[in-house]
Amino acid sequence: MRLKDKVIVVTGSTTGIGEAIARRFSQEGAKIVVHGRDQERAQKVANDIGSTAVHVDDLADPEAGQRLVATALESHGRIDGIVNNAAYVVRSTLDSTDVELFDRVMAINVRAPMLLLKAAHEELKKSSGAVLNIGSINAYCGEPNLLAYSISKGGLMTLSRNLADCLCLEGIRVNHFNVGWVLTPNEYHYKIADGLSEDWPEKVPRSVAPAGRLIKPEEVAAAAVYWISEESRPFNGTVLELEQYPIVGRNPLKEEND
Repeated sequence: MRLKDKVIVVTGSTTGIGEAIARRFSQEGAKIVVHGRDQERAQKVANDIGSTAVHVDDLADPEAGQRLVATALESHGRIDGIVNNAAYVVRSTLDSTDVELFDRVMAINVRAPMLLLKAAHEELKKSSGAVLNIGSINAYCGEPNLLAYSISKGGLMTLSRNLADCLCLEGIRVNHFNVGWVLTPNEYHYKIADGLSEDWPEKVPRSVAPAGRLIKPEEVAAAAVYWISEESRPFNGTVLELEQYPIVGRNPLKEEND
């Protein structure tokens, strides 16, 4: 077991990538602090993986990080790692992004990870802990209808690199995933709401899914194990693109029949 007895806080661990990470880390021997906004879903995940630590909170609240750290310490007495996975994914363009929406996106996607690490700073120093921030390839540009979200993921990527530099002499590692197109339950329903048919995952072009399918949450979770484990100890400030093709520098996509 690569994470045996490590206490890991995983935000947004009641669905999608976060849930997959919580389940995989538990299989690797970790003690998971489950977090989400839905008590029933959080408790189900906790019951499934044998977790005794459940924290339900809205990370838009500036004090949520302190409460989450308190839950971890009350349950397990220490923190060995944090996976900042929770995110507010919302469609918005320049014209549709108002101040309230923008502030909530930034509060959850950028400010909350920073405040959680601030609250856990002393505990991570004690454990020479590891942090993995789950970002998005949208950090590099994004799409016209993902303005606020893309900006927030760019901010999270910079936060990861900055804190890796700030905290490296304290033995704390901060690494970062820019995740590509993953077939989560939420993503499936987002696309249905966008007007796609129910079988849209089967029709994704090979140009953006060379494997013939989208990435699975479990595949992101499998990769995450290494970056929280002691095996990755030499690495700090690494930004890793988890996608089926090169993100930076790829030529414009061609039609599949060209």
